[in-house]
Amino acid sequence: MLFHSSVRKELARSFGGTLVVLSTVVMTMTLLRTVGDASRGTFNPADVLLIMGYTVLSDMPTILTLSLFIGILSMLTRMYRDSEMVIWFGSGAGLARVLPALLRFAWPVILMVAGLAIVILPWAFSRIEDLRFDYEKRGDIARIEPGQFQESTDGSRVFFIEKNSKNQQVGHNVFISTTEAGKETVTTGQKGSIEVRGTDKFLLLDNGQRLERSPGQADVTLTQFTQYGARVGRSEHASRDYAPTQSISTLQMLGSSDKSYQAELSWRFGLPLAAFNLVIIALSLASANPRAGKASNLGMAFLAFVVYFNLLVLGKSWIASAHISLLSYLLLVHGGIACIAGIWLFLRHHNVSWSDWIARSTHRRGGKR
Repeated sequence: MLFHSSVRKELARSFGGTLVVLSTVVMTMTLLRTVGDASRGTFNPADVLLIMGYTVLSDMPTILTLSLFIGILSMLTRMYRDSEMVIWFGSGAGLARVLPALLRFAWPVILMVAGLAIVILPWAFSRIEDLRFDYEKRGDIARIEPGQFQESTDGSRVFFIEKNSKNQQVGHNVFISTTEAGKETVTTGQKGSIEVRGTDKFLLLDNGQRLERSPGQADVTLTQFTQYGARVGRSEHASRDYAPTQSISTLQMLGSSDKSYQAELSWRFGLPLAAFNLVIIALSLASANPRAGKASNLGMAFLAFVVYFNLLVLGKSWIASAHISLLSYLLLVHGGIACIAGIWLFLRHHNVSWSDWIARSTHRRGGKR
């Protein structure tokens, strides 16, 4: 049908423009956040763009869902404003007849959201954790540059090396300031070298001294040594022993009864379900009121999107705390919203307002009595 073809073409332009804008905003915010993390020593500064890419990829299901929702709403609002929907209604077709055209365009996007949420999202988080772990296990001594003070990742130590060798495994005139267990320690050595013992890295200092004092006390302990060792990181062969829930594969979660895994599954399975429901909500919500202005519908759409996604976030905490099961949550939230959106679309299709429908239902109950 010509009308359906024109709807899909215009929806493609609206969806594409919205996707570009939202992706640019998210990429900019992610870049700023990642640069801040890299400056604090969380990531390798050379991996900023790579980590930003993985982060944006993990956010892509939400970006696609919001772009589809805003694209449909903007297109339908424009059609209402230009009286194209009036012509459509005048031909004897109702609002529900537009839904097949929207779903025909939306189903590839919904499938993409499902694939990204179920497969790509945990992979992206796993790669981010791998990059973070690889940078952390390099150790504090491997991150510093000669002639510069460098704080350790946990903030408890400050390192300084006057110069180091080409392989960065040996340094000269090493200074370490440490604050731990309520004591301040300053350790210096003429030479420092890296040695791997098991899965840990140690900095071995030669021919130096160690000064130790407690804050608020005048007592100072000075110790001279010929060799002193301090743990500064993990070996390059050490494997990551911690996996956040977000980085666990979906197949592994499906075979587990862990509540945290089920909570994460509710998010991953909920994203494509939310994308489908938001298509119906956008069709039901679209209208044009010259007195309300162009931004009224977008404001309502943003509010509906925020409320829906807050329910997804709350659902994770409910399932993790064993207040509700995964299946019950999916049926209650997504099934309930689908029913509400279907009833809303039915009333709009038959040009019946919620107040008229409630009044008719009350009148019928009163008549039966």
